[in-house]
Amino acid sequence: MRLNEFIINDIKPLSSDSKINELQQLFNQLTYSHIPIKDENNVFLGSFFETDAHCFDSDKSINDYLYAVEDFFVRDTTLWLDVLEAFAQNSANIMPVLNDKNTYMGYYELNDVIGLFNESPFFFEAGGVLVVEKGINDYSFSEISQIVESNNGKLLGAFVSKMKNDIVQVTLKIGNTSLNDIIQTFRRYSYNIASGHEEDAFTQNLKERSDYLNKYLNM
Repeated sequence: MRLNEFIINDIKPLSSDSKINELQQLFNQLTYSHIPIKDENNVFLGSFFETDAHCFDSDKSINDYLYAVEDFFVRDTTLWLDVLEAFAQNSANIMPVLNDKNTYMGYYELNDVIGLFNESPFFFEAGGVLVVEKGINDYSFSEISQIVESNNGKLLGAFVSKMKNDIVQVTLKIGNTSLNDIIQTFRRYSYNIASGHEEDAFTQNLKERSDYLNKYLNM
């Protein structure tokens, strides 16, 4: 299904010559973080944030507060992952959609885009989740893919989930095989295993040997 099939048109942009009171009433009726605004020529101007709207004089015109309009939007051709990023960057749950001629087409709802993300194989396909770490200049996705596939694994998805102090953390969803052999190969390639949602035989063996050594020393 194409993302633009999720474009909604049930709320039209409010005209900039409307009263602030109309904007405030609209926010009271809805659960959206922003409301799109257009000028008298139906040109999209941006969106008003709910908190800002309730701080303004209700008797004044929206035109008096156009400096507060937030100018964010996506195109009808924007990929869903970039749309999701736009939601996050603008702390919004509604995203205006424009075509290549800058004509307002409607908006996306955050829940719809997240729902599309949840339908991806990364989430619904059976498999294990593995989080690996390596230096920011030392890791590569091609190497990560090679390690997984050389152990007959099926890489269902991968993304950088954390970057801190020159260390990159990559989260992997792996199907088609046990994670143990893959984990050992990652260690041979100097990756640290931050998390593995299957039993890690290497860690378990170390624990068993440590317990045995402690019992021996306490004899």
